[in-house]
Amino acid sequence: MFFKRALPVFQRGRKLLSQTPLVSYPLVKSRSIYCCNCLRKTIASTEGDFLNDLVIDHSSKDPGPSVDFFYSDEERTAILELLNTASEHELAAVKLLRGKKSASIVDYRTQHGPFHDLHSLTKVPNFKYKSTVKVCESIIGHAERGERKERRVPEFRPVNKLIKPEIRRDKLEAAESIVSIVFGTHKIAWAHVDRNRSVLDWQQQECFRFMKGTYLASVYLEDISSVVAMIPRADYYILEKPSLSIQNVNLFPVALHLRTVEAMLYALLDKEYLEGGDHSVLNMARNAVGKHFELIIGDSRTSGIDLVKQFLLESVTNTEPRVFFPRDMVVRYRNKFQTSGANREEEMCDALLQAIAFYELVFFNGHSF
Repeated sequence: MFFKRALPVFQRGRKLLSQTPLVSYPLVKSRSIYCCNCLRKTIASTEGDFLNDLVIDHSSKDPGPSVDFFYSDEERTAILELLNTASEHELAAVKLLRGKKSASIVDYRTQHGPFHDLHSLTKVPNFKYKSTVKVCESIIGHAERGERKERRVPEFRPVNKLIKPEIRRDKLEAAESIVSIVFGTHKIAWAHVDRNRSVLDWQQQECFRFMKGTYLASVYLEDISSVVAMIPRADYYILEKPSLSIQNVNLFPVALHLRTVEAMLYALLDKEYLEGGDHSVLNMARNAVGKHFELIIGDSRTSGIDLVKQFLLESVTNTEPRVFFPRDMVVRYRNKFQTSGANREEEMCDALLQAIAFYELVFFNGHSF
């Protein structure tokens, strides 16, 4: 019943509306309301008559405010500097300026001179209003990524992906000597090496009570404290990061043992942290050392015994060896390392390789000599 009464009224209103020219209504400043689903302009809300916003030219290339409106003065200056000074190749480094767009900017710049505002970019072939806004956003993002990268380079280099916790590179480079420590199920080995890659001390200690029966925390403390008492003083102590996962049920006892030894060494050696908050005990990834010396096959790291034996030989035969050993140390260890048998001294070899890798990664940006 309601619709029957309302229909004549609606028809009269539609007729009246069709006879009224839209241009006769005064223009009123309005704000657009967007549909949440399709993000297209659907209706306009004004303080005057809503019919003003029915007059919309959808074919316009500039459906919104000036492109400059969206950016601060600093951002506009940065974008215009790139648009007016960059070569075609440099423009193409921005993701949304690859292909024809970078060439179009250079051609337009050559014919009409530099861009004085961002909105004038819409006059360039292959650019429309929306694409121009996206290009300006891309340029700002490209500049910010470059600034972040430039800020990080002097302070933190890729070496901090391999050594934890992170230490400023200049502090690492100032170290006069380090002690590299590798521990296993029965031994703790260390190599004391200075910044010239000269070996000052290199030995290991057997821990006979490791992994035998119930191993109490007090026993761990006794055995590891006796080893720490023999380790020489250095600027940093580099521990090999245990690679076994505690998620592997079969290897859980071994992984737990290695984590306990690691925690004990941290507590007993990291005195600098207790005094001033600066770490002197660091972790180094085992696979990082393996990759540095090309000892990785598939997902596994192979033995470094042959490489260590080569270093010992070169220390005697080469005038500038990669690693410097005292002559008495060469005599003592020249026949110690065997590639087969139960006592292969892998911990000692790994401790030395870790020390050399540390210096070459920190001082020589990963280059070996």
